[in-house]
Amino acid sequence: MFTNIFLLFSASLLLMCSSAKKGPQASHKKSYSNVTLSKELVRAARDGKDAAQIMDKLATVSVEELSAELDTDESKKAFWINVYNGYVQHILTKQPELFEDRGAFFKKDQITIAGELISLDKIEHGIIRGSKVKWLLGLVSDPFADKYERTFRTDKADGRIHFALNCGAKSCPYIAVYDAPYMDEQLDEIAQQFLTRTSSYEAENEKVNVTSLFSWFRGDFGGKSGIRDFLRKYKVIPQEADPSLSFQDYDWTLELGNYTELSVGKTAAR
Repeated sequence: MFTNIFLLFSASLLLMCSSAKKGPQASHKKSYSNVTLSKELVRAARDGKDAAQIMDKLATVSVEELSAELDTDESKKAFWINVYNGYVQHILTKQPELFEDRGAFFKKDQITIAGELISLDKIEHGIIRGSKVKWLLGLVSDPFADKYERTFRTDKADGRIHFALNCGAKSCPYIAVYDAPYMDEQLDEIAQQFLTRTSSYEAENEKVNVTSLFSWFRGDFGGKSGIRDFLRKYKVIPQEADPSLSFQDYDWTLELGNYTELSVGKTAAR
C-alpha cells in the first residue's frame, strides 16, 4: 500500500513539473467547430430541445480532428466543461432516477466522444483536472491514465473549473456556455459569481464560510493557504485577513435547469 502511494506521489510530482510552463492561449481567430457543438449541446439542454444530432456529431468526430482543435488548456476546458454540463442535464432530465445512486451515475461509461465511450468521472477528473485521482483531494495525479485521457487532458489543474461544473445537485454552480477564446475571463467571472453567492465572511469570529468544493479539491487550490489566497483574489475576504475555513454542507438534492449568463464573450457564446 505504501509503495503504491509513493509511486502515485512521485508520478504526480513529475506531472506537476512538466506542466509548470504555461502553454499557448486559445486564439480569437481560430475556428472551434467542436467547441461550437459543445455550446449547442448546453443551449439545447437549457431550451429543452432534442440534442441527438449534436451528440452524433460529437460521437463520430475523429480523435485526430478533435485533438488538433483542442490544442490549449483553454479550448480543452471550454469543450469538456460544456460537454459535461450538457450531458448531465440531458441525461438526468430524461432519467432523474439515475441520480439516486450518484456513485454509479458518475462512474458509468455512458457518453461517446470521438468514438470512445467514457464516464462523467473521466471527463471531470481524468481530462479537465489533468488526471487527478478522484478521492485524493487533488493532491495526487494518476500515472496510469490511458492514451485517450492523455490525449485530451489539461496540462494543469485549475481550481476555477469547480465553479463551472454542474453535476445536477442543488449546491452545484450554475451552468454557463463557455467559449475557448474567452475561457480564462469566463472562469474568473463564474468563480466570482459562485463565491459571492455561496460564501460569507465573519470578521468578528475570523471565520469564512465556504463551499465544500474547496475541501474536496484542496490540492487544485494549493491547500488551505491557497484557498485563502483564492478568496482574497475574488474579494471574499480582505487582503489582510487570515480566517479559519468553515466548509458548508453540500445539498445533493437533484435540481436541474440552473443556468446563468456571462458578460464576457456573451455575443460569441450565443
